[in-house]
Amino acid sequence: MKYKRILLKLSGESLAGGSGQGFSEAVLSSYARQIKEVASRGVQISIVIGGGNIFRGLTGEGRGYDRVKGDQMGMLATVINSLALQSALEAIGARAVVLTAVRMEPIGEFYSKARALEYLEKGYVVIIGGGTSNPYFTTDSASALRGIETQADILLKGTRVDGIYTADPEKDPSAMKFDTITFDQVYARGLKIMDLTAFTLCRENGLPILVFDMDTEGNLEKAVAGQVIGTIVEN
Repeated sequence: MKYKRILLKLSGESLAGGSGQGFSEAVLSSYARQIKEVASRGVQISIVIGGGNIFRGLTGEGRGYDRVKGDQMGMLATVINSLALQSALEAIGARAVVLTAVRMEPIGEFYSKARALEYLEKGYVVIIGGGTSNPYFTTDSASALRGIETQADILLKGTRVDGIYTADPEKDPSAMKFDTITFDQVYARGLKIMDLTAFTLCRENGLPILVFDMDTEGNLEKAVAGQVIGTIVEN
């Protein structure tokens, strides 16, 4: 495998499948199979999942929730998703642990870099819930932060699209896909990949990002093996 330690970012909405809310057993099972297969090759995997299938802080603010409270509700949603993925992994014999950025034992252990690395070295899939534990930061920012902290080789952003395009391919049939692109080119073109805080963290700390289609089974293994799949963003 090309990458020995990865940070995998998954969106909450993707766990819902086509419904947009809740969980799709088919998606959870597919993700678990892909993650277990890669872990069985000796790759160390940390995962950060969004919470949009349950609650999104910014949406809550629009419905009258205080922003801080809304973001805290979103953090709890990410923990629910983390537990769901842990259960799916354990159901097929993979070893997985949930660490949380906010203390909530016995639901999950309190996150620290040292604890995460200890579990990674033992072969566990480490799922990190609770975002950064701070409001006004997205799970994109959490994934960038955790990827840097755990010294991941790459941040894999699993999405429902197969990479980064010059424009939205669903709206513009002439949109062209990039195989590779630099951080500076993304800035110059105004492409939306992650929020700017997350993107800047990756750029300034030299953590490359691979945007790829996680919903096609087998793609995670191809991505970790270094096959030409998706779009890589690097300095």
